[in-house]
Parts: sequence; C-alpha cells; structure tokens
Amino acid sequence: MKVTINQVPHDLPDGADLAQALARLDARPPFATAVNKQFVPSAQHARTPLREGDAIEVIQPVTGG
Repeated sequence: MKVTINQVPHDLPDGADLAQALARLDARPPFATAVNKQFVPSAQHARTPLREGDAIEVIQPVTGG
C-alpha cells in the first residue's frame, strides 16, 4: 500500500500499522506522530492500522531559542 510520511511517498505491506511505518524510518524518540492530521499517542502506534493513501507526519522537537 502507498502512504506518505512527511510528504514523501512510501510503500508498506498491506495491513501495516503505524509502528511498522516508524520502524521503516528508523525513527528515534522523542517525536510526535499524526495520521491524517489526528495525533496518535505512542502507546497506540502498534494499534493504529494504516490504509492506502494515509498521510503520516513524524514531528521531532526543536530546542533552542
């Protein structure tokens, strides 16, 4: 299935969940995630199924001033 992660197209296996998508990116905490503009808590990553065309955002905090 095709999804976008931070506006970049990615192919994932059918039935993939958010945790699998994040593993493919090798994402390292801390970060926040949203699927189709809906925040997904980290405890729900493995329980959040993805669907064809989903838009995933992975946001890393920025420090400094």
